[in-house]
Amino acid sequence: MLANLAVAALGGAGLFAYAKLNPGASLAPLIVLFVAVVIATGSLATYLWVELPTGASGLRRRSAWAGLLGFFASVPIAYLVLVVVFQVLPGG
Repeated sequence: MLANLAVAALGGAGLFAYAKLNPGASLAPLIVLFVAVVIATGSLATYLWVELPTGASGLRRRSAWAGLLGFFASVPIAYLVLVVVFQVLPGG
């Protein structure tokens, strides 16, 4: 979740800056790209970070479930960052 939040915060700051520098510009494609990057990065980072417990062999393995966990964590994080950027920050 920390990787999701870090990527979303950086992307949200970029969206906020772009919106301020280009008032009236269409942000829809950038918002879609932002959500896609947060989801992809969060899923990959969680997949790489979360490993299955070791068995008797001591071999570390990863599971697609870890990536799915990252996906499900990244969707609300991306949404909340968008809410903060465009609704909570002054002038957003």
